[in-house]
Amino acid sequence: MNFCSNCGQPLTYLKPPGDDRSRYCCEACGVVHYQNPLMVVGCIPEMEHKILLCRRAIEPCYGKWTLPAGYLENGETVAAGARREAFEEARARVEILAAYALYNICYVNQIYLIFRARLEDDNFRAGSESLIVRLFSEDDIPWDELAFRVIRETLAKYFADRRTGRFPFYVGNIPKLQ
Repeated sequence: MNFCSNCGQPLTYLKPPGDDRSRYCCEACGVVHYQNPLMVVGCIPEMEHKILLCRRAIEPCYGKWTLPAGYLENGETVAAGARREAFEEARARVEILAAYALYNICYVNQIYLIFRARLEDDNFRAGSESLIVRLFSEDDIPWDELAFRVIRETLAKYFADRRTGRFPFYVGNIPKLQ
């Protein structure tokens, strides 16, 4: 950040009194600009033992496959955000079943929360952020064409859990590749 969004004056990077880390501060108006991780919410939409994936029509990872997910909006619950993302990306209506996994992706300042979900019907199609959407059986998942490591890890855990019929809640980290 270079300028204060409150008054437009240049910012200084320093440790505010009583804080434990440096932050962008405006010495003109006194505003401290806190920068916190973004929350990404999404779901694993399932129908008849198949998973709905979206082929991305946007960067990053244009043309790669992913679960419907995106940034949580202000004033939105995490479940409502996951439902909205499924509709925006795949025009899919989903019933949220349960929270499934939470990943810390610290190197990009994101927290990723994924839900298990059931497709309410088969009236889905690509939204503006997807080239195509399609149901995949476990054997047909395009593992080498998945957009993000968090999607690969989520789906691997999900299919392993589906074989046992138990879906514990996971908390994990996605480290930066060296």
